[in-house]
Amino acid sequence: MKNFVLLMGIALCVFPLTAQTRQQVDLFSLNQVRLLESPFLSAQQTDLRYLLALEPDRLLSPFLREAGLQPKAPSYPNWENTGLDGHIGGHYLSALSMMYAATGDAEVKRRLDYFLDELKRCQDHVGTGFIGGTPGSLVLWEEIKRGDIRAGSFDLNGKWVPLYNIHKTYNGLLDAYIHVGSEQARDMLVKYTDWMLDITAGLSDEQMQEMLKSEHGGLNEVFAAVYEITGDKKYLQLAHRFSHLKILRPLIQEKDSLTGLHANTQIPKVIGYKRIADDEHNADWDKAARFFWKTVTENRSVCIGGNSVREHFNPPDDFSAMIEDVQGPETCNTYNMLRLTKRLYKSTPEVYLMDYYEKALFNHILSSEEPERGGFVYFTPMRPGHYRVYSQPETSFWCCVGTGLENHAKYGELIYAHDRDALYVNLFIPSRLTWEEKGVVFSQRTRFPYSGEMNFTFEEAESKKLALKLRIPSWVKEPEQIEVSVNGEWLGYGAVTGEYLTLERKWKRGDSVTLRLPMQVNLVQLPDKSPYYAFQYGPIVLAAPMGTEDLKGLYADDSRGGHIAHGKLIPLNEIPAFIGTSAEIESSLSRLDDEGLRFVYTGETFPARKDMEFIPFYALHNQRYLIYFPQTESVQDDASRQASTLYQNQYDEIENRTLDVIYPGEQQSESDHFIRYEDSETGDINNRHFRKARGWFGYRMKTEEPASYLAIVQHKNEANRSLILIDNEELKGEPKLEPMDDDFVRLTYALPPLKSGEHTIVFQPAGGEVTSSVFEIRLLK
Repeated sequence: MKNFVLLMGIALCVFPLTAQTRQQVDLFSLNQVRLLESPFLSAQQTDLRYLLALEPDRLLSPFLREAGLQPKAPSYPNWENTGLDGHIGGHYLSALSMMYAATGDAEVKRRLDYFLDELKRCQDHVGTGFIGGTPGSLVLWEEIKRGDIRAGSFDLNGKWVPLYNIHKTYNGLLDAYIHVGSEQARDMLVKYTDWMLDITAGLSDEQMQEMLKSEHGGLNEVFAAVYEITGDKKYLQLAHRFSHLKILRPLIQEKDSLTGLHANTQIPKVIGYKRIADDEHNADWDKAARFFWKTVTENRSVCIGGNSVREHFNPPDDFSAMIEDVQGPETCNTYNMLRLTKRLYKSTPEVYLMDYYEKALFNHILSSEEPERGGFVYFTPMRPGHYRVYSQPETSFWCCVGTGLENHAKYGELIYAHDRDALYVNLFIPSRLTWEEKGVVFSQRTRFPYSGEMNFTFEEAESKKLALKLRIPSWVKEPEQIEVSVNGEWLGYGAVTGEYLTLERKWKRGDSVTLRLPMQVNLVQLPDKSPYYAFQYGPIVLAAPMGTEDLKGLYADDSRGGHIAHGKLIPLNEIPAFIGTSAEIESSLSRLDDEGLRFVYTGETFPARKDMEFIPFYALHNQRYLIYFPQTESVQDDASRQASTLYQNQYDEIENRTLDVIYPGEQQSESDHFIRYEDSETGDINNRHFRKARGWFGYRMKTEEPASYLAIVQHKNEANRSLILIDNEELKGEPKLEPMDDDFVRLTYALPPLKSGEHTIVFQPAGGEVTSSVFEIRLLK
């Protein structure tokens, strides 16, 4: 439906963009968009300082070592010298490329050129096209080439996810070409891809799928990109061979089989499915990618846009672990969900895609960087009353540091989009766009989300007809209050939420547009419809500060578990429950002032908390917080909540006694504890992962104080048939058996004196052919 308004003697066409009129759009390059003053510009500058604090020669060290060259500096610690050596180097290359495109910073460009030159020196010295930092790389890939493939979810031939590792270098080279136009990076990327063609040429399709059991990032997407760059279909065929069919097939049938899977292993695969679908117009693969996006964003994501507990997809009908556990949504997951959203948006510019993008960008990505020191967050706990841990540039080299370096360099990627005759405004972030092809310089100034008013100006324009398409988000609950003006004259018509509003005319220099969107408080519930809610103001998630008590490890050390917030848990029955209906609770939150985003809750809570304050979650750092709060309609009803906390109290008690914990069968937990095994397998029961073995399996555990007990969780119907060795000594004595929920039991052994420090624990069969299935291992004080 169109509305024509006569404005200053010019016919202005105003209409929502309907599904029938949508078409593919193009994105602007990062160097065409400059951020203006806002929290996003501040985050970008903080990221720039963090990037410059890293020493290129230390990041290059693993690549030089594996190429047979002398490193110029020692490797960084943490993941960079314990098996995933070199993975941050790939992210660093991507981040430098994006940051240079986004800022034009000369020092960033100098480091980028140096890093590429050194990687080329490695590639040339090896002579096969290979570049990588995994310890023992050349032997590993020779094994793979001859068909000797031993794949687990977190390892390949005994190495920590080497395919995932090299994907970061592939992607770094691709980003250097895309964002900076480096022909050197392009040539290195093609040679590197030719090396992979050679490595896999003799492998059957069955062997390829076996290898893809191991986490491999988005290699299928990279190889599809190389096809687009070169036009050579052999690279598209390689992309097909690196597409994991076990995940793809149910998605084509629109079946959600994701529960229990390692979340961030799957998301990059799906980005690749979508890119391949676009390259060959494959409707089935496109459908698979869209179904995955829909089920993850609608059924498996919390209010900040993130997903997963302890890195795995929890059941969509049970988010209890999200509330209980401190290892909530992982930043890498959201980084990749935004990459998938961007690729979907390019082929279908739908507002609902940008609604999710906005939610995840403001509430998860922006919140994942400490604004002063610049540390990055791995897990964002949804557990009420807990806190986040931040990385440090000398100690922390997790996956979320790598993606964090990129996240805050590329805020400009989707603020705007375009087709031949239209400019799309997607995000309300102060910025200036230079669209050379149209002779347009377009700026956006806004205090959003502090204000719902956005001001747009054509600073330069050639007086040619152009459609300006303004996103009207779905979070606008009162569309009749939306206001739009052109050059100060207000237009009267009804806008449609979830659509683009199109203003079409010959724009000239100095023309201005103002958009006012009404913002209001609303409640959002956990996806499983359990009685936990969060406050939002427009799209912005609000959080209540909860103090600074016991922020253990707030800034991470270089330990393998340093990314987890190990401080004391606040018992959930001490978290205030908000009393009333959702409408009553919603109406009890009031904004305190017009300038800031401070809110006060004046309603009833149990236990009583008077005048709780809430602020945007992205602005809350270095303290505990409350996002999701329990809700009940009366204090009497809440008594049942208090009566049902026995299990929760037991959970909190053992968590607060835990010195170290392993979740066998879970990828990161096992790799953080240096898993070793022989003739072993993993599985899951009732959404709990386990490991068992006909041979043996073992770990290295570390405690900061003496341990008195070892606690093992197994299924109640399974006899205890494991021989346990601690530091090569058999553990003697009968364990204390405690029933748990969901048909599990905890076996607690008294330990001989076990000093603080590192200890090995090994499980072997005892009295049978296979060990018990072990679901959890804890050293307790």
